[in-house]
Amino acid sequence: MRDTTLRRRRTRGALAAVAVAGLLGTSVYLTGELNEARTPPPPPDVADTGATQTSHRGPTYERLRDPDRTVVRDGDGAVVASFTDGARTAVLAGPVRTFAEPRFTRAKVVTDRWVRLLPQPWKQGAEKERWFTAWFAAERTSTEPDVMAFTQEYLHAAKVRKDARGVAYAGDAGFGPVNPDPNGDKRLEESDFYDYLGIPYTFRDGTAVRPDKARHRAVDCSGFMRLVLGYRARFPLAPSDDEGDGLPRTSDGMARSEVGVDVLALTGRRPGSLGKLQPGDLVFFEIDARTGPRLDHVGMYMGLDTDGKPRFVSSREEADGPTFGDLGGTARLDGDGFYAKGLRSAKRL
Repeated sequence: MRDTTLRRRRTRGALAAVAVAGLLGTSVYLTGELNEARTPPPPPDVADTGATQTSHRGPTYERLRDPDRTVVRDGDGAVVASFTDGARTAVLAGPVRTFAEPRFTRAKVVTDRWVRLLPQPWKQGAEKERWFTAWFAAERTSTEPDVMAFTQEYLHAAKVRKDARGVAYAGDAGFGPVNPDPNGDKRLEESDFYDYLGIPYTFRDGTAVRPDKARHRAVDCSGFMRLVLGYRARFPLAPSDDEGDGLPRTSDGMARSEVGVDVLALTGRRPGSLGKLQPGDLVFFEIDARTGPRLDHVGMYMGLDTDGKPRFVSSREEADGPTFGDLGGTARLDGDGFYAKGLRSAKRL
């Protein structure tokens, strides 16, 4: 689960990235349309002192604090979208769906929250801008696969999906090659998204990399987040923690970077409250004493499961790949479990 130093495998020249179209994974099931009975209660801070509202024809836009954001309400007052200042991940209400992984957990996540990327970071008043009007009109009722659906396309036995060039961009992912050292971790880390894909990739700063054949179809924890958020959802990626711009390579680099918005501050201790989290947030852990104060694991918050517990998905050595199950530690952020104790911070991209 540790992120170690990024191995450097570069070539020169411009190598074009392969574009893919996202398709809904087999682990996601639509269970019905969103209605009043199924609508989760609004966030506990919708009545924050100092909240302001701006009425338009149609939706109502309300400003909230900590973090600064805009929530959108429909004519009945139900929250239908939330946009955080400085972040591109947006949460919208949509059809109710169920995420299940019976191989590793009995818990399920039943949710009407859909996580999508804005074309640019949100700022106060952006609802009046032309780019947002067009984007929101298209995305508000869309049931095209979102970031949460992408995560499910790499769980155990997930269906292989290929793009027009024959590149398998989805399907059951492993964690990494078997470690030849019997005294070390069972599987090796450092498998990034391009290793899983098996294709060369050129980052925005011109850095070109080639995949390691031994790591084909594998992603470690941070590589998994880069596969889902970067390659699939098109959030900018950096080649390493200290080069280029975009989402860094390792868990520690992601957590400490200026990318996105910190919603649970990194203090070196477990956060006192999880109330600010929303689906799609990255959650960071310090769980390996061998790495010192480095944050050595990252996952994505999914929301409350059917037991009312906050659950996350990540790529793990014990499950040999992406999972939101409980093998090797309960995938919950509360209680006194392995991961709950190691939680240190959260970021909204």
